[in-house]
Amino acid sequence: MSVRSNRFLSDAECEAVIELRHAMHREPELSNAEWKTQERIRGMLQRFDLDGAKTFHRTGLYIDIEGTASGPKRSIAVRGDIDALPILEARPDLPYCSQANGVMHACGHDVHGSIALGTALALRRQRDNFAGRVRVFFQPAEEAEPLGGRTVAEEKLLDGFDGAVGFHISPGIPAGMFGAQEGPVTKSADQFKLTVTGKMAHGAVPHVGIDAIAIAAAFVNEVQKVISREMPVDDGAIITVGTIHGGEATNIICPSVVMEGTIRTNSSDRRVLLCQRVREVAEGIARTHRGHADCVIRTGEPAVINDAEMVKRFRQLVHDTVGRDAFLSGKKPPTGSDDFGFYAACVPSIYFWFGSRQPGNDSHLHTPTFGASDDIIIPTTELTVRYILDLLNN
Repeated sequence: MSVRSNRFLSDAECEAVIELRHAMHREPELSNAEWKTQERIRGMLQRFDLDGAKTFHRTGLYIDIEGTASGPKRSIAVRGDIDALPILEARPDLPYCSQANGVMHACGHDVHGSIALGTALALRRQRDNFAGRVRVFFQPAEEAEPLGGRTVAEEKLLDGFDGAVGFHISPGIPAGMFGAQEGPVTKSADQFKLTVTGKMAHGAVPHVGIDAIAIAAAFVNEVQKVISREMPVDDGAIITVGTIHGGEATNIICPSVVMEGTIRTNSSDRRVLLCQRVREVAEGIARTHRGHADCVIRTGEPAVINDAEMVKRFRQLVHDTVGRDAFLSGKKPPTGSDDFGFYAACVPSIYFWFGSRQPGNDSHLHTPTFGASDDIIIPTTELTVRYILDLLNN
């Protein structure tokens, strides 16, 4: 994998980027606990005379690089997430395998954070070649609430910016290839917690009680009809009941059940409707069975919506610098969720994929055997830097 361009990173900077990747992977930290990672990144920036990094969301950092050239002063933000997942790594072949029991970078955020570091280092040395400003976010808590992306939006850290760039590793794409498409590329993800309340009774006399488990079972079945009968077939909406807890004995009518799940869609309009219908179905089912339902919905990340012009320019850049065959053609339906959606809701944005699939590194994200070669990191960083310069100067 190579980018046909002059190198933006020095040998020392390349070594630092890979050093950070290995250190992050060896010592992964869960969402909202990225303290060592934060200090490690701050130290790396200071090593190359990049001072002034600011803290946000407690465990995150962002740093501004100001251009010194003349011309229109545009502002572009770049996001690299840094948190890991509660998964036990099964990659003993890696010399930098996770040393944190039950925690690993199974979603490639060690790669993302390293690319963000390389982007900051390269743009600092390129500051005479652009006007305006680049803000590089080392964002914590993409995987779990409270989300770092929400803080970026709530603290208005993108006010005055002209665009934002995000990226994600993809084992579904061969190493050396890139992809991006206009419009929605992920789904929104809202969480619900449903507490069903009935009445306890002896299992031999169920008519005396109100069975919360029966109510919960009816809800699980009925709520899926919201998807199959109320949503357009091309929406791709999903309602998932992920946890269910209730009951303490085999011969007692259960008085209370708690369920938790997610509601996903790529439509902002139907997002509101879906949340409303989940609550209505829960309350209706409970009433039918003489029980009660309390549904609490927590709004999560919006869908990531890619700006058409930014995608067009990225595609052309890949064609020009890597090769026409390196850009993934065709559209794929929005899948998963990412709190980069908060960025895209604030400013025109692009969220592109870079491939990592090759022999030995072909496991899916969020699995114990996921991995990616160091070889994809520097070329992806170089492409990111070139793209940001293009956004700033054209």
